[in-house]
Amino acid sequence: KALCRMSGRQRVGVRLKLAGGRISAGILSVVHGGGEVVVELDADGPLLEILEESGQTPLPPYIKRPDGLVPEDRIRYQTVYAEHPGAVAAPTAGLHFTRVLLDQLAERGILRANITLHVGAGTFKPVKSERVDEHVMDFERFTVPVRTAELIRAAKAGGSRVVAIGTTTVRALETAAMGTGSVEPSAGRTNLFIRHPFKFCAVDAILTNFHLPRSTLLMMICTFAGKELVLGAYREAVARKYRFYSYGDCMLIV
Repeated sequence: KALCRMSGRQRVGVRLKLAGGRISAGILSVVHGGGEVVVELDADGPLLEILEESGQTPLPPYIKRPDGLVPEDRIRYQTVYAEHPGAVAAPTAGLHFTRVLLDQLAERGILRANITLHVGAGTFKPVKSERVDEHVMDFERFTVPVRTAELIRAAKAGGSRVVAIGTTTVRALETAAMGTGSVEPSAGRTNLFIRHPFKFCAVDAILTNFHLPRSTLLMMICTFAGKELVLGAYREAVARKYRFYSYGDCMLIV
């Protein structure tokens, strides 16, 4: 699956040359109105290696670079704890952490447990339907390892708080807790749409960026903290000219 923008009409059967001709992409189907296509890729070498060499860092369109991308973007637009390739964009709440900060947290006895949720193209999709319950979330792949589930259950049992770093982490952990109300080791795909009313079972606090209007992410935060409290915080952020979303400011909701 890919997002596609062309000068002409997207049509099944069209072949695109990518990466200087090293990749040929044939359009197999078109999702009308969404700018999405399903393509079949043929490469003259290892596909992921070619994409890594030729691809550009997927900075959001509102980040302007007068002279194009800078080399530092490849490093900066990535969390320091990322391990597995697969996401189409960085989970932005994680961009606030450095290795030094993670070490300082560990020195204070704060345990860290990793999960994986591969951010999908649906993260860029605004809610366009008149009724919220008509919005369809895209599936994203996630993994909650055994060790992570054990640490979270132990924290809950000991009265400690589980702080999720970003909405992607919330979605993965709450999916993993839906069967029993307790986080279980799990892996698969989730299209969980967290909106009012929703009972949070896994997460006690969230560190998250300021999100854009008409987004499912903002709906999740309003569900967690209450609409009036969140919108009041957003009015404060706008008045004080906080930066939103990627490379922006963040808040801790407890």
